[in-house]
Amino acid sequence: MRVSTGWKTFQTAVRAARFFLGKTVAFLMCFLLAGFCGMAAAQPLSPRELVNHVVANELEANQNDHSHWMYRDSDKLTAKSTVKLVVETSEATISKTIELNGRPLTPQEQAEDQAQMETLVNDPSARAKQRKKSAHDDEQGVELTKMVANAFLWTEAGESNGEITLHFKPNPAFQPPTYASRVFAAMAGTMVVDAKQKRLKDLSGTLIRPVEFGWGLLGKLEKGGTFRVVRSEVAPGEWEITETHVHISGHAFIIRSINEQEDEITSDYKRTPSSMTLRKAIDQLKSGEIAKELGIGPEK
Repeated sequence: MRVSTGWKTFQTAVRAARFFLGKTVAFLMCFLLAGFCGMAAAQPLSPRELVNHVVANELEANQNDHSHWMYRDSDKLTAKSTVKLVVETSEATISKTIELNGRPLTPQEQAEDQAQMETLVNDPSARAKQRKKSAHDDEQGVELTKMVANAFLWTEAGESNGEITLHFKPNPAFQPPTYASRVFAAMAGTMVVDAKQKRLKDLSGTLIRPVEFGWGLLGKLEKGGTFRVVRSEVAPGEWEITETHVHISGHAFIIRSINEQEDEITSDYKRTPSSMTLRKAIDQLKSGEIAKELGIGPEK
């Protein structure tokens, strides 16, 4: 069935919103209120200044960090769940599925999964497509970042156990120009910062009002949708997103439902050796060496 232009537009908006609320939301928040150049150490920081201090640290880390990691990825979607072993290399990121919907893969599924891995190593266009998607996601993040400099009002909730908690709510003066930023501007929530390193640890938010697309004619996201992103220090001074939770519901054209539900957890991080090629990563994924390196044990 041919999909209407309006529906394509709405799907694009939802994907952009989901992208923003998902894996990259922590990175985006680190850019919020950019422009802070530093404060005297003895002078207390306001919530806005603290956010900007975090921004400065995250920007520096993002610019200087070129490390690659291998890890376990557990991803639960509405109708599908997977457990994968992931290896990042300078050539591409490769993964092997070890569980599907809570069970080991069948021989046929294993063969299909291995064929996908081989395609990535043998087909330059597949690697180019992966790089293009990654660059596009980064570009989306930058575009949204530029829009949200004044999107929130910040208050400090307190400090304990080496963490500072900030609350944020929409800034009524902010006028979102895109569908994705409309979703963003309708959220309120909490940011937790590592007090010593001034690094982002936890970010969670809730849609405090419905978000309509095309005056509700194209669709609507319901009030109460949530996201949460958790970042962990996987090595001294190096932070990665280790949890992503996105739960959004609504409808499009009144009858078509929207149900974006995802819970993703990554763990068992080990630095990828600089000598690791894509070919070598695939061979070690197949042989079980990567699983052993991650301490996961024999694969089922």
